[in-house]
Amino acid sequence: MKKLLKSSFSKSIFTFAIAVLLMTIIRNPYHVGILIFLGMNLIITMGLSLLMGYAGQISLGQAAFFGLGAYTTGILTTKLGLPIITAFPLSILLTVSIAFLVGIPTLRLRGHYLAMATLGLGEIVHIVFNELLSLTGGPSGFGNIPLIKIFGIELDNDYKYFVFVWAIVAFILFLSLNIINSRMGRALKSIHREENTASTLGVNTSRLKLTIFVISAGFASMAGFLYAHYVTFLSPGTFSLRFSILLVTMVAVGGMENIWGAITGTVVLTLLPEYLRFFKDFDILIYGIILMSIMILRPEGLYGIKIPLKRLRNNS
Repeated sequence: MKKLLKSSFSKSIFTFAIAVLLMTIIRNPYHVGILIFLGMNLIITMGLSLLMGYAGQISLGQAAFFGLGAYTTGILTTKLGLPIITAFPLSILLTVSIAFLVGIPTLRLRGHYLAMATLGLGEIVHIVFNELLSLTGGPSGFGNIPLIKIFGIELDNDYKYFVFVWAIVAFILFLSLNIINSRMGRALKSIHREENTASTLGVNTSRLKLTIFVISAGFASMAGFLYAHYVTFLSPGTFSLRFSILLVTMVAVGGMENIWGAITGTVVLTLLPEYLRFFKDFDILIYGIILMSIMILRPEGLYGIKIPLKRLRNNS
């Protein structure tokens, strides 16, 4: 157990160190901003990987939990004047509470029925964001969300915020790896392979699925908190079904059955559109072709591709 904890800790620290090294190399604030958004996406997709890749439960509602975390902290800090240190736990508590209440009936469903139910949740939350004008500002949104201040240091530039976000990414990775390597992780894998068999062997599948659903919602809520205090402006369009589908695509493209696959897919699909801007009006077409090619040629995901070095040496 101690060996697994040490391994998870080492991998998390290594990931954080690589991120900080990249920040020192990439001095363009725009590119640093992209890496901040990459960090937020990773927090969500790591939770989604636990839910989809390990527990085998499809969710199209992660954008809703992302939005709940963002709007809750935004409303609490701007309209109610609460300090950020209070808004943070309250935003996560509200999100996981809603996930718990929704998950009890929803997770009785399987496959496409579960996907449709979580899709409905996402649409309901999106409509609420649009219609509660007094709280959310409706389609126009609202701003003036305060910046985060830690130990008297205000995170008022991209470089400070980068370190903060990626420290949380490393922490979430540490938690995720420990969940995967624990008894709970092994039970999740058994549910994914054959739920009925797992149930007959004594695994409380209903409680376990609900637990991981709530955890993934908590991760998404944390990313929403980070997003709100970075952008300092919120509008419903950010938290639409389109973003939920993009998150699922990231996990699927990287490889659902491994958390490193989700990380790979998130990195590729967050950075790829930036490089395709060079093609201007054709970027969406090329993006679609690349995604289609990956899913046809590598349906199990990008992670774990082995390059035949021996063959390359022989050809050279």
